[in-house]
Amino acid sequence: MQLFIVATALFGIAAAAYAPYPEQSNRPQAALERTARILALDSDVKEDSYRYNFETENGIKAEEQGREADGIENQGSFQYVGDDGQIYAVSYNSGQGGFQPVGAHFPTPPPTPEAILKALEQNARDEAAGIIDDGSYSPGKYGDGGAAAPFAQQNNARAQASAGFRQPYKF
Repeated sequence: MQLFIVATALFGIAAAAYAPYPEQSNRPQAALERTARILALDSDVKEDSYRYNFETENGIKAEEQGREADGIENQGSFQYVGDDGQIYAVSYNSGQGGFQPVGAHFPTPPPTPEAILKALEQNARDEAAGIIDDGSYSPGKYGDGGAAAPFAQQNNARAQASAGFRQPYKF
């Protein structure tokens, strides 16, 4: 029995050691990515700025330059060959406005509906005319000048009375 337990444990250890890691992918580019050599590498780091670029034999290229200005402002680009064989390129700027990437393969948002565009234009005209709608309720805004408020309270009281009083369950 002990021999069976030891054999099972050894088999389990051997199987675990052989199992591929999740990052060892069977993707077409995976073999090239594991063994890619660096073809070019250049960098220059100064006290208030930096730049670098590199290229690997599997089609990855990257370059970036930045400088200190209220934090770090930089711009750069990178490209790589996807599993479908297509070259994907991204250029970007980053700084006070955040990270702003641009790429032909990025999805684009749908067009803004016409009704929304008209509402935005109306809001801009209203604000230019001094009409500000902050979203809060104002009785005068609806032309009743608050006259309907007592009636609304009476109607609310009637609705509560007609709903009846519910007794809690007794256990």
